[in-house]
Amino acid sequence: MKQDAGKLPQHIAIIMDGNGRWAQKHTLDRIRGHKKGAQTVRTVVRTCREIGIKYLTLFAFSTENWERPENEVKALMGLLELYLDKELKELKKQGIRLTTIGDTERLNPALRKKLQDAMESTSVNDKMVLNIALSYGGQDEIVYAVKKIVGDVWRGVIQENEINKELFQKYLYTAGMPDPDLLIRTSGEYRISNFLLWQTAYTELYFTKVLWPEFTKEDLLKAISSYQKRERRFGLTSEQLQQS
Repeated sequence: MKQDAGKLPQHIAIIMDGNGRWAQKHTLDRIRGHKKGAQTVRTVVRTCREIGIKYLTLFAFSTENWERPENEVKALMGLLELYLDKELKELKKQGIRLTTIGDTERLNPALRKKLQDAMESTSVNDKMVLNIALSYGGQDEIVYAVKKIVGDVWRGVIQENEINKELFQKYLYTAGMPDPDLLIRTSGEYRISNFLLWQTAYTELYFTKVLWPEFTKEDLLKAISSYQKRERRFGLTSEQLQQS
């Protein structure tokens, strides 16, 4: 699993799946699974920083997850708060900037304030961006962008004939970030579950049966090695790439 430093993905996105199944496998409740999964987050963030990944986006909580049992939602929010308390010092030390995407207005005010403070306190960090998808849905993001564009057209900020792919991207939650080069999903599911629908148009997909709480540094490096063996053509032929 040797890593080619010249072919590292600039942006890795991860669907962290399998906490509940891990808990069931170990005859534990789902909340214990989420707690174990939080330890994996720590490992993956540190590994990405260590090897030189510039952007890491983690799908932490979807818009659909609000429909889960109230005690599970409360536990997930508590784990986020605990992560901020425990890891903020390390994020600052490692030069990692914390950002979020999604409808964070749905979070409770105290957690939202803590999250905002953490983002502000790491805003000058430039070694890596840790982007957490919270209360996030890819379809909702596209609708959000369309509404903002329509509003700006009505106000005369932009003209209808100016709308193109490049402009549209500026209205997404991920404005200013490169699209993911590599999307990893754990637990053996083969779908992207409403995650970064626009941004993953040409993303390399990597699926593993490893459950998220059991996902190790070696598993991450294996995914990156797989990515580095692929030819990214973006609609061109291999011959065209060789000539460019």
